[in-house]
Amino acid sequence: MAKLSLTQFVSLDGVYQAPGGPDEDRRGGFDQGGWSVPYGDEDFGHFINEVFERPAAFLLGRYTYEIFAGFWPLQTDPADPVATKLNALPKYVASTTLETADWSGTSILRGDVVKEVTDLKERTDGEIQMHGSGRLAQSLMAHDLIDTIHLLVFPVVLGEGLRLFADGATPTAFRHVDARTTGSGIAIHTYDLAGRPEYGSYA
Repeated sequence: MAKLSLTQFVSLDGVYQAPGGPDEDRRGGFDQGGWSVPYGDEDFGHFINEVFERPAAFLLGRYTYEIFAGFWPLQTDPADPVATKLNALPKYVASTTLETADWSGTSILRGDVVKEVTDLKERTDGEIQMHGSGRLAQSLMAHDLIDTIHLLVFPVVLGEGLRLFADGATPTAFRHVDARTTGSGIAIHTYDLAGRPEYGSYA
């Protein structure tokens, strides 16, 4: 049975929307796209390369899939660890509205996302990776289906945009298993799912 990991970029105020470019995701009139780019230093690159050494498959939401499918198939350098894995390994996109998926190796999960992803984990060995895909991540976290979160916190406050942990999120406890900080100030934290929160009092 596979483990499902999420690698997510967020601002200090928890926004995940459009980290990679001005036109990446303008939902809700968001006009601050590309906020992660100034922090993409060598340390950041090393971490991303490490992540992409491990996957057996990828799971993406529709928005992230369309962004990736418009870029990564054009990257053909065999020495690029990200492009090599994304283009070669199985990709699953969870969507009830996407009609076709032309990126080689892509399957569309059209049914109930919780059942589809549960079944996908059961029939896959190794690590299934999610990148971005915030809304899909929220749905899966609500059912404890994401085992590990790599949270990359960028030193910027945006004040608006879609947030990963929005009001109404399922109360969940995690175990902190790794941390590092890049030269540009990205705080990278890795958390494993631990169950429900425990509560107490300092009184």
